[in-house]
Amino acid sequence: MKPSLFAYDAPRTLDEAIALLAGDPGAMVLAGGQSLVPAMNLRLAAPGRLVDIQHVEGLRGITVGEGRITVRAMVRHRELELSAEAHRANPLIRAVMAHVAHIPIRNRGTVVGSLCHADAAAEMPMLLLLTDGSVVAQGPEGRREIAARDFFAFHMTTSRRQDEIVTEARFPVLPEGAGWAFEEFARRRGDYAVAAVGAVIRRGTVRHAVSLAACGIAARPVRLEAAEALLSDSDLSEGAIRAAAEAAKAAVTAPDDLHATTGYRRHLLAGLVRRAVAGALSRAS
Repeated sequence: MKPSLFAYDAPRTLDEAIALLAGDPGAMVLAGGQSLVPAMNLRLAAPGRLVDIQHVEGLRGITVGEGRITVRAMVRHRELELSAEAHRANPLIRAVMAHVAHIPIRNRGTVVGSLCHADAAAEMPMLLLLTDGSVVAQGPEGRREIAARDFFAFHMTTSRRQDEIVTEARFPVLPEGAGWAFEEFARRRGDYAVAAVGAVIRRGTVRHAVSLAACGIAARPVRLEAAEALLSDSDLSEGAIRAAAEAAKAAVTAPDDLHATTGYRRHLLAGLVRRAVAGALSRAS
């Protein structure tokens, strides 16, 4: 199929791009296009104008410093995946990105574009939520930082305003001594997750720092707060892990679909939680 008719602009500055968005309520941002263009071809999206930001100055590059990895809007998935500096700062990123579609898609698609697309089964929104990351959006009213917990509102819906451009994503550096793991089940390698779980655990003498998040199980990526709470105050034994995995099942709200029933997703999620927690503990020091 072909998309509906649209106007096309390729601004050179961020101010120009924001002005184009602000001047046309039907305008959408085009970065890598690996999610937006297929949606347009299927008539699931019908923007009246595309604002292509690939030529906008200042939207490229990855920097590591001040406790975070800053990924600017035109950084491709593959660029972040292969970044040695980013990998040293947070090896979980590379582990997660290996499950994002396929290499040709990762060569073209952008990290920030995936976050803004906000598919509820996508890996990168889950990773940003898991690590308590954030995005920076800029619009006519200036810049603002939006925490991942506040950014993802619903399937393919975020709190970004229509006249704003997300200029960068901020992934925290992995805390020293923290263990990490990512587990996903998909029908085929590269497909969206039927369910996936990420874990970051740092052992403590009295209480442990535990972060668990999942995608594919609800209308947006979710933190598995009940499981986190149980593990944080536990001895991290096999029994505690099983109890946390059972508690995580309540987070599944996705209805039955072509890929899985709600009951199957709950069963699957519990297994993925057990595996992710065990993997994170094996890496924790």
